Amino acid sequence: MLVRLYAAVFGTLQRLTDRWLIGLAARFVFASALFVYFWNSALTKIGPGLLGFLEPTDGAYVQILPKMMEAAGYDTSAIEFFPYGLIVLLGTWAEFLLPLMIVLGLFTRAASLGFIVFIAVMSYVDITGHNLDAATIGTLFDGKPGGLIADQRLMWGFLLLVLALRGAGAISLDHLLARWWRERY
Repeated sequence: MLVRLYAAVFGTLQRLTDRWLIGLAARFVFASALFVYFWNSALTKIGPGLLGFLEPTDGAYVQILPKMMEAAGYDTSAIEFFPYGLIVLLGTWAEFLLPLMIVLGLFTRAASLGFIVFIAVMSYVDITGHNLDAATIGTLFDGKPGGLIADQRLMWGFLLLVLALRGAGAISLDHLLARWWRERY
């Protein structure tokens, strides 16, 4: 009797929320915990003015290519645009576009996969380029949830993996586009 009640209650909850809650909740958590963080970080990487998004700042180069900037004496003109300047430019754009797409639920699965790669690259650069210490990096299963790389970014990655596998849900631009596509074609 208790098992049937348990299965009925949670089965009903799952059926009522399956198509919309997980994607919406994951996007809400991403928006509240990570969107402003990455948006502010991206703002430090663009130049002034209307076309500033076409000209990354020196800080963008320092954040994305720290060892190369050090070797160039912190002179961005000494760094070739192709491929390095292009990497900085595309990385800056990705830091703006991917979080925005995730929050809006627009091409959420692809944006989430792209952001998982972005976070992996960011973590690699933080460890190897910015020489983070072992305490900041942390380790998995160490019982200390404050490790900025091992623990924090594992949680970010899991949140994004949920979105990549489950999608944005019924309350998203993805859902509206899919419905429009089905009606049109």
